[in-house]
Amino acid sequence: MALHFQSLAELEALCTHLYVGTDLTQRIEAEKALLELIDSPECLSKCQLLLEQGTTSYAQLLAATCLSKLVSRVRPLPVEQRIDIRNYILHYVASQPKLAPFVIQALVQVIAKITKLGWFEVQKDQFIFREIIADVKKFLQGTVEHCIIGVIILSELTQEMNLIDYSRSSGKHRKIATSFRDTSLKDILVLACSLLKEVLAKPLNLQDQCQQNLVMQVLKLVLNCLNFDFIGSSADESADDLCTVQIPTTWRTIFLEPETLDLFFNLYHSFPPLLSQLGLSDPGNYHEFCRFLARLKTNYQLGELVMVKEYPEVIRLIANFTITSLQHWEFAPNSVHYLLTLWQRMVASVPFVKSTEPHLLDTYAPEITKAFITSRLESVAIVVRDNLDDPLDDTATVFQQLEQLCTVSRCDYEKTCTLLIQLFDQNAQNYQKLLHSASGITVDMAIQEGRLAWLVYLVGTVVGGRLTYTSTDEHDAMDGELSCRVFQLISLMDTGLPQCSNEKIELAILWFLDQFRKTYVGDQLQRTSKVYARMSEVLGITDDNHVLETFMTKIVTNLKYWGRCEPVISRTLQFLNDLSVGYILLKKLVKIDAVKFMLKNHTSEHFPFLGISECYSLTDFRCRTTFYTALTRLLMVDLGEDEDEFENFMLPLTVSFETVLQIFNNNFKQEDVKRMLIGLARDLRGIAFALNTKTSYTMLFDWVYPTYLPVLQRAIEQWYGEPACTTPILKLMAELMQNRSQRLNFDVSSPNGILLFREASKMICTYSNQILSLGSLSKDQIYPMKLKGISICYSALKSALCGNYVSFGVFKLYGDNHFDSVLQAFVKMLLSVSHCDLLQYRKLSQSYYPLLECLTQDHMSFITNLEPPVLLYVLTSISEGLTTLDTVVSSSCCTSLDYIVTYLFKHIAKEGKKPLRYREATQDGQRLLHFMQQNPDVLQQMMSVLMNTIVFEDCRNQWSVSRPLLGLILLNEKYFSELRASLINSQPLPKREVLAQCFSNLMEGVEQNLSIKNRDRFTQNLSVFRRDVAEALRCDGSTEPPGSLDMMS
Repeated sequence: MALHFQSLAELEALCTHLYVGTDLTQRIEAEKALLELIDSPECLSKCQLLLEQGTTSYAQLLAATCLSKLVSRVRPLPVEQRIDIRNYILHYVASQPKLAPFVIQALVQVIAKITKLGWFEVQKDQFIFREIIADVKKFLQGTVEHCIIGVIILSELTQEMNLIDYSRSSGKHRKIATSFRDTSLKDILVLACSLLKEVLAKPLNLQDQCQQNLVMQVLKLVLNCLNFDFIGSSADESADDLCTVQIPTTWRTIFLEPETLDLFFNLYHSFPPLLSQLGLSDPGNYHEFCRFLARLKTNYQLGELVMVKEYPEVIRLIANFTITSLQHWEFAPNSVHYLLTLWQRMVASVPFVKSTEPHLLDTYAPEITKAFITSRLESVAIVVRDNLDDPLDDTATVFQQLEQLCTVSRCDYEKTCTLLIQLFDQNAQNYQKLLHSASGITVDMAIQEGRLAWLVYLVGTVVGGRLTYTSTDEHDAMDGELSCRVFQLISLMDTGLPQCSNEKIELAILWFLDQFRKTYVGDQLQRTSKVYARMSEVLGITDDNHVLETFMTKIVTNLKYWGRCEPVISRTLQFLNDLSVGYILLKKLVKIDAVKFMLKNHTSEHFPFLGISECYSLTDFRCRTTFYTALTRLLMVDLGEDEDEFENFMLPLTVSFETVLQIFNNNFKQEDVKRMLIGLARDLRGIAFALNTKTSYTMLFDWVYPTYLPVLQRAIEQWYGEPACTTPILKLMAELMQNRSQRLNFDVSSPNGILLFREASKMICTYSNQILSLGSLSKDQIYPMKLKGISICYSALKSALCGNYVSFGVFKLYGDNHFDSVLQAFVKMLLSVSHCDLLQYRKLSQSYYPLLECLTQDHMSFITNLEPPVLLYVLTSISEGLTTLDTVVSSSCCTSLDYIVTYLFKHIAKEGKKPLRYREATQDGQRLLHFMQQNPDVLQQMMSVLMNTIVFEDCRNQWSVSRPLLGLILLNEKYFSELRASLINSQPLPKREVLAQCFSNLMEGVEQNLSIKNRDRFTQNLSVFRRDVAEALRCDGSTEPPGSLDMMS
């Protein structure tokens, strides 16, 4: 849609398509037209036309959106123009106070942005954009509508000042926010409180929508003032531990006055339910109240709370409130988290309370636990009969609540244990009756199974609570009583398979087994634990060896019978994986018959989830990697150097590969083959991950090469456009390239390292050529179809380059082009990715930048031989990566830049003395030097970025930043002097001398070389420099100069 809007009608048609249109194509076209409108010279006149003559609110919204984007540009509009826009909008909203709320909000946002971005701009010795507060006071003296607009302006301004724009310097943001905090925020808060006092002083008609809206907006303004990021900590709103408001010292008097807090309590009591949001029956209000209660324990110790006179009454009321909340389980379920957090922290503090005052938790905690247990059991019948969403399906919330409950449940444990035993016995009996009854009413059975699932979860929870609370032998005996019942249920359920099966009970059993494992199975367990006393009587389980047998029997049973249920299989395999991590447990596990069976029979015949039938989705194949990792760890315990044993273990995979080979040779293209290969790739990756010794890894390499790796190459050629197939194969190759525990350090007579690299090179080159043939991809397709594969290729290549098992010079010596080919593939894939995508997709940036670090460290001749546009692309990617918040990426960029700068510096140092043997290296260095002379701004820009980071940003990797900075300064001393002068001159006269001294101290004792000793000296100086400059730049905000503090500008 070309920009040819001549009339108001055409502009309004654009608004309709953009905001209320249902046709996606028209909306996309309208968005393009909007971007063109913003870039056009007549943008301001069109916005004015829409505001003054537009017939709909959407026309005014479009004008506000355009203005917002216009004033937020990196290159700002002239000062006069911004003043005109601000004054125009203020006049516009004052003359039309009854605009739609969303239009007022959008227009006020423009004023807030103009004010923030121009906060330090001076005209005639006046900060021209700080008059906004005086302008707002005029609104406050007008009608109720004008007063509302004035409050919205202050509220939006406070929010905007607090908002971090990651496309701009965070140092500049902090300077503006700090200045706003010190000069204006306190006045805004006092103004808001005085408005609220006026509301209380005179009887307002709160049935009037306008007056009600005014009160809500003023309260929102107060909240924005208190939510301000006073100290630049950027605390996450969801992190409830960080809930202390770091108010400035100058505000202290406001908060120490009793009237301040009383004001809000009085307001809450005086508002009718309509305004106080119907009390706690409103989910939002209830949620905030629960958060408020949780913060009692965050801000005060239990020892302090019990000393308060009203504590017994308050704790009783909180307990009653919690019990009522738990009983109404369907109302605001996410808020329960905060109530359980309070009780969990209170109970966990009991051992540390030294006060003689009673804490009363042993009275109320069992009541809370009982309310949780009974309410969850009672919920089952309602969920089943009314066909509601089952809380058990939301496992993340269930696990979170159970982990909180486990601490609370151990307080006066006897009561909880007695209740659980009684409920378990009663429900287990009812379940058995239903199993044996001929009719087996399905609704009753579903209710009984749901209740049993909850009870098993709860038993697992209280058993797991032993680790969080002081425990006695009597408590262990009680755990034994409860555990007996779950183990009996397991036996009952498994004997009835496959008819008697329930997914929810199975998942609950796996939770219980995992909690029991963490608590009573392992190296730290006392062999005489009382938990086994009752279990040996009832079940014959006398110690953890017997428990391990039960675990493994259960795992094998699940893998046999639950093949089609992915949640049960994946949780079972995770449990197996957790068991297979400790060496002492592994030694015990390999003696168990069930483990021996698994090692000899890991085929789809015994374990259906290893099959390739259509009933399994390709994503379900992921669990096979976990299975084979655990299985291989078990195999490794007694394997030693027994190659025959390894061959026997690999037999099922050998058969599958031979089948694939046969089909490939007959030129069949079958879906089954693809599924088989995906499964094999995932199986092999699991095996490779667990092989951490040279001997065992060599066995795998000899098995897979040379027969089976070409099969995987063919799969990449054939199905390159299907990530479900290519991703597992590329991940397998990346795993094979990992020299973990030096497992790839083959014997000196072995060429295996080079052979493995050649195979990886072929695969990466094949993938690169094929994936680039796909052409341009849509935004939602580009990562799964292309960038994910590229990131895995980069990870594999990085592992090879820094694995220290391939001598790369050999390739050139013998005319082998595999190394050159893979580097060219790296370049081709890189050039097909935009800088924006490189940083936007975290996995891609975290594989590309460490790979670049390896290349600049050991293969600078490759970097220097890149074509100038490619080299510029690489250096630009480093420059952009330096400013990212991801420290892995920014540290890699610093290291890569350091290698490049050091290489260049050494080349210039050698220029005077050129022996014959340096000729080739000199040519490489000369090429790089020539490029830098042609593009001097590249290194200068990077120096600006690093200096900006040191001076203004929250620099988390100062050591990494210091290493390349010294080289950049030594190579660009003139530009460094200019940077230094621009920073010093941007400050008021008293500060210039201090900053000049900081800069001279920075280079004190630093020589003109890049020796380690000299670098370390510079790093120490830089640390002192950063602290001193921060101290010098800190000011009260009233006397700041107009100069730009952003070196990158």
